Amino acid sequence: MHEFTYITAFTVGLMGGVHCVGMCGGIVGALSFATQQKKSAHNGALLSLLFAYNFGRLFSYSLAGGLMGALGWMVNNWSGIQSMQVLLQLFAALFMLLMGLYISGWWMGLSRLEKVGAYVWKYIQPLAQKLLPVQTASHAVLLGVLWGWLPCGLVYSVLVWSVSAGDFQQGALLMLSFGLGTLPNLMAMGLFANQLKQFVQRQAVRYMAGGLVIVFALWSLWLVYRSLV
Repeated sequence: MHEFTYITAFTVGLMGGVHCVGMCGGIVGALSFATQQKKSAHNGALLSLLFAYNFGRLFSYSLAGGLMGALGWMVNNWSGIQSMQVLLQLFAALFMLLMGLYISGWWMGLSRLEKVGAYVWKYIQPLAQKLLPVQTASHAVLLGVLWGWLPCGLVYSVLVWSVSAGDFQQGALLMLSFGLGTLPNLMAMGLFANQLKQFVQRQAVRYMAGGLVIVFALWSLWLVYRSLV
């Protein structure tokens, strides 16, 4: 994998903020509520909880990406198919194209992936709820670790993409890049919730975000084609 791939993953996370605000906005609101209950509540207290929560969330993303990358390594090395790596790259590019359509709202088929994780989430969710309301940074980290496994079509799509990394470390870096891209939106959600929500709900913003990811996908498909000719 090369720097272009990590930049693309970061962009997917950043442009997917439209979706992230909807999926994780509730937990960010819960963190905000926790700080408001304190007499000394201020933006610094909220920021510390938000950073702790997102640290845990990015840890889960990286671990999951590493495991998927390791799966790709096993498929590539144990299949005996010489062109398997190119096939994985093609698969990743096509999935990126679907992500662009998903972010823009033109095709919501990837939301079906959320049903895959719903079975596991029903066991994790009760543990996460016990940590609410969050009062300490350590609880925020644990909540982020658990929330990182929330059924989310966008996250699962990037996880499938991580298979093409073909390596634990690179798969983890790919998911970390994606997670870092989601960070600005979720941090801003805690401090400027109303303004951010109004901005990301604009149709033009969704189209621009999805269109940019589609451009990256088409470029990746071109690179795969060039490697075959």
